[in-house]
This record gives sequence, structure tokens and C-alpha cells, in this order.
Amino acid sequence: MPAYHSSLTAPKSIAKMGVMPLKTKFKGPAPTISDVEEQDIIDEAIYYFKANVFFKSFEVKSDADRTLIYLTLYVSECLKKVQRSPSKGEAKKSIATLAVTQFDIPGDTKYPLNSFMGKPVNRQEADQLRQYMTQLRQELGQRLVDKVFESDTAKPSKWWLCFVKRRFMDKSLSGPGA
Repeated sequence: MPAYHSSLTAPKSIAKMGVMPLKTKFKGPAPTISDVEEQDIIDEAIYYFKANVFFKSFEVKSDADRTLIYLTLYVSECLKKVQRSPSKGEAKKSIATLAVTQFDIPGDTKYPLNSFMGKPVNRQEADQLRQYMTQLRQELGQRLVDKVFESDTAKPSKWWLCFVKRRFMDKSLSGPGA
């Protein structure tokens, strides 16, 4: 059975990563979607996470797939943070901090997906890519916390936390051994 791929098309790419339209309130270079019913790449990443996380390989069919790969790995990082959070409020704080902390982008030596992505052609493109990835991380983190915690007082769902130790494509955004 093949992995689930993105059904969306990227209107623009930076370093072979699709810059997808988002339903977001966070500032960044991604075009915004005004229709709340329309599905965006973050909806796909959350929806397909539980199925895709089991795959050790992933055939890239489009630049949107590269964005989906990155977001799937980022969901794993978020779940690690959520696991250590006693409440929804604490989880939102730790995820918000994770989203804006320094991280590697394609082309950096420690970036785990360099074999799938390109390198920004100049400093301006690298800055734009970092802003886009920050915007993705912020929006995905907030939506994921709302999904993992059914209510404000509840503990995180065990049906999400059971995927914490899974490694999609045997990769991790936090580096080896993390």
C-alpha cells in the first residue's frame, strides 16, 4: 500500500518545497485561504499523519508532497512536546515556543531532508523559506493541540500520543537519537 500524497498543487516553490495557501492568522509569505471549508496542506498533514507515519519511504510526486513530508515530521516533534504537557494551555505554550525557536532549513548541513529538497538560491529566498516554515509550524502546532486535546481540561488523547515513538521515513527534525 502506498503512502498518502497531497492532492493539492503548489502555486509557487522555494527550494523545491511547495509554498501552499493556508487558512491562518499567522503572518508569513503563504497566500491565505478565506474559505474555512476548503482543505489546506495542514489539514492534509494532520489527517494523513497516522497513516503516513508508518512508512519508511515516500515517493515524492510534487512540491506539495515535500511540504507534506516536512509537516508530517513536524507533527512528530509537536507530539513529543504535547506528551510532556499536563494541560492544553501548557501544550499550546510549548508548541508556540517550538514553532519560533531556531531550526534548520533546506540547504543547512544538519537539515534531515536535504536529499528531498533543494537549496535556496540566495539569502532573500532563504529568509522567505524560513518565514514560510515558521508560519507552517505555528499554524500546524495550534491546530494539532486542538485536535489532540478534546477539551480544555482533558489530558491529551492516547490515540495521538501512541504515535510519539514512530519515525516517519526513519527521520527526525530534532536530529539523530532524539
